[in-house]
Amino acid sequence: MLFNPSRDEARRFFIQSWQKHQAGAPLADLEKVVVAVLLRHPEYHRYLSDDYLDRDWPPEVGETNPFLHLSMHLAIEEQLSIDQPLGVKAQYSALCVACGDEHSAQHQMMDGLGEMIWHAQRNQSAPDPAIYLDILRTKVRQFGGKD
Repeated sequence: MLFNPSRDEARRFFIQSWQKHQAGAPLADLEKVVVAVLLRHPEYHRYLSDDYLDRDWPPEVGETNPFLHLSMHLAIEEQLSIDQPLGVKAQYSALCVACGDEHSAQHQMMDGLGEMIWHAQRNQSAPDPAIYLDILRTKVRQFGGKD
C-alpha cells in the first residue's frame, strides 16, 4: 500500500475511489481500503469532489482537514497491515478493547501519530517509533486497558 503522492494526487485518489464505489465499479485493493475508511466518515463525503482539491483547512480556523484525517486513517491501516512499527498491531488491539471499538482506537492512534510527527519536526529528526508506541501504551492505560 505504500506510496508517496502529492497533496493533489492523494485528494484525487480519495475522490476517484469514492466515485468508483458510488458507480459500482470494481475497486483495486487500496481503493477498497480507502472506501472502507470513507464509509466510516459520512461527514466528509461532501468534500469528495474536485471543488475541494485546492481548499486549505488551516488549524487556527478550527476545522479538521478531511483529507488529512482520511490519510492518517490510511497510514494507520498500512501500519497495521505490516505491524510497523513493530508492536503497533498489539497496541491497536489493546486500544480496541480499551476504547470499545476499532474506529475510536484508530482516532487515539492518530493523536499518537501526530504527536510523534510533532516531536520529529520540533527536534528536526526522523520520527521515533518508540515515542509513538509509548504514547499508544499510555492511551491504553488511560482508557483502563492493559498494554
